[in-house]
Amino acid sequence: MTGASLFIDTLAALGIREIYTLVGDHLNEVLSEAGKRGFDIVDFRHESGVVHAADAVGRLRRKPVVTLVTGGPGHTNSLTGLATAYQACSPVIAVSGAPSTALGGRQVFQVIDQVPMAAPVCKWAATPASAGQIPYYLGRAWQEATTGRMGPVHLTIPVNLFESAVTGPVLPFQPPSAPAEAAPSAAEIERAMALLRSARHPIVIAGSGVWWSDAGAELKEFLRRTSLPLYTVTMARGVVPDSHRLCFGYADGALNKAVHRAFPQADAVLLLGKRLDYRLALGGQRLFSPSVKFIQIDIHGPELGNARPIEAGIHANLKSALRMMNEAAGKKPWPANAAWLRTLRKYRSEWSAELASLAQDRSAPIHPAAFFAELGKALPPNILYAWDGGDFIHWGRATLPAERAGTWLRLGPLGTIGSALPNSIALQREFPSEPVVMITGDGSLGFYLAELDTLVRHNLPVVVIVGNDAGWGLERELQGELQGTTVACELRRSRYDLIMQGFGGRGENIEKLAQVGPAVRRAFASRRPYLLNVNVRGARSPFTQWQIGGKKT
Repeated sequence: MTGASLFIDTLAALGIREIYTLVGDHLNEVLSEAGKRGFDIVDFRHESGVVHAADAVGRLRRKPVVTLVTGGPGHTNSLTGLATAYQACSPVIAVSGAPSTALGGRQVFQVIDQVPMAAPVCKWAATPASAGQIPYYLGRAWQEATTGRMGPVHLTIPVNLFESAVTGPVLPFQPPSAPAEAAPSAAEIERAMALLRSARHPIVIAGSGVWWSDAGAELKEFLRRTSLPLYTVTMARGVVPDSHRLCFGYADGALNKAVHRAFPQADAVLLLGKRLDYRLALGGQRLFSPSVKFIQIDIHGPELGNARPIEAGIHANLKSALRMMNEAAGKKPWPANAAWLRTLRKYRSEWSAELASLAQDRSAPIHPAAFFAELGKALPPNILYAWDGGDFIHWGRATLPAERAGTWLRLGPLGTIGSALPNSIALQREFPSEPVVMITGDGSLGFYLAELDTLVRHNLPVVVIVGNDAGWGLERELQGELQGTTVACELRRSRYDLIMQGFGGRGENIEKLAQVGPAVRRAFASRRPYLLNVNVRGARSPFTQWQIGGKKT
C-alpha cells in the first residue's frame, strides 16, 4: 500500500468520490490511483478555478469537497480560491502536493513554505509527517472544516508520501460526527420574541446561516406564525422566494433602493445568520435608526455585537433557534401589522417601477436595465444563476428575482470577480438536467477565460452572458465621478463569442435589444456551452450609485 492508495481509501471511507484538480508532477501517483478506482476527476485550467468550483460545490452540498493542486506555483495560484472559500465559510479540503521531504533543506525546485501561506485563509492547515498519517490528517481536516462555522482547511502532502510504500503503523481517522445543534436557552428565545412582539416596525434579515443550517422550512413557518416582513441576502436568496407575500427582496441597500426607506424606520431587526457587515452599513445610520434594537442569532459567537451594540445576541444553530422561536410564537398566528406591510409593499413597488422605467430605453448600445428586462422574459423556468461582479451584473441582481434556494450563487464576501465561471461549472455539475446561466462582464470574464475550455471538455451546457461595455465599468464610473478622470479602465470590445467558438462551444454577438430573446432561447435549446456577447453601454448601476454616495459622505 502506498500513501496515494491510502489517501484514496480514506476519501472513499469519508464518502468522497470526486476530486477537483489541475494536474502537476506532485500529483501523478495520487491522480493515477484515483482514476483506477473510478473517482470522478474534474480537471480545470487554473488552480484558483479548481478551488472556486469546489467552494461552490461545498456551499451547495453543505459538506466537504476535496481539491488537489501541485506544489509551488500551483499552491500559490490556489490561494485566492482558498481565501474566497474562507470568507464564504465553505468546507473545502484543499490539498497541495510538494517536493519530496528527502530533499529538504536544499534549493529544490518549487520548494516554498506552503502551510504558513495557507494558514491565514483557512480554519486549519497542516502536513503529515509520514504516509501512514494521511488517514488521520484527512479525518481531522473533515472535522475542522465542518465544526462550528464551516470553512476551508489545507493539507500539504509531499510527493514522496504519496509515492512511498506504507511501512509503519497507519494512524486511523476518526469517522465524522454530526455537528452539535447548539440550541439556545429558553430565556434567550423569550427575550427575542418579546422584543419582536413589542416592535411597531420589525423586519427580519436572513443571511447565509439560514442556508448552512438548512433552516428554510423553519423560517417559512416562522413567517407564517408571525407575519413579519423578510429581506434576504447572500446564500439565503431564494430560501424564501421573492414572490412570497412576506418577502421584500434583497436586504442589500446597494441593489434594493426600497431598503433605504424601509430600514431607517425599523425599530427591531432580527438578524438570522448574517454578519452585520458592510452590506448592512455595519448597522450604522446610513441604513438604520440609532435607536433600532438588533436581535442577532449566529453559530459563531464572536460575531454577536461585533459591529455595533445589540439588544440580544444568541449563539446558536439557526435551525434549533427557529424551531424554538416557532414554539414560543404560539399556535395562533400573530395579527399582521397591515399598515407596516402596506408601506413596505409601496416602497418595493416604487423601486420596481423605477427599474421598469429605465428598461424602456431602446437606444443603442443596449442599456443594461433594458437588457435584463428582456432576459427575464426569455429565461427558462427553474433557472440557476452564477453571478459575477461588476456594474453590468449589478443591474441584473437588482432586477431579476430569486425564487429557489441554492440557485443564486454569488462571489462571496471577498468579491472575487471572475470566479462565477468556475462557480457555474460546479452549479451545472450539481444540477445536470437544469438550466444554468452565468452572468458576467468583459472585465470579470478575463480572469478565468480558459475555463470556457473546461465547460466544453466536460460538456456542460452553461449559457454565459457577457455584458461587453469595453471597460472596467464600476471603476470607470467611480473614478469619473470622484476623481474627474479615468485611468486603466478601458478595454476593447473583444468578440468573446468567437473565443468560445474557438474552444469548441457556440456563441453569438448581440447588438440590438430585439436579438436578446431569440438568442437566449437558442442558447438554452442547444444544450451546449454557449456564450452571448452582449454589447451594452456603460450605465451607472444602483450598486455604483450607492458606492459613490458612501464615498462622498
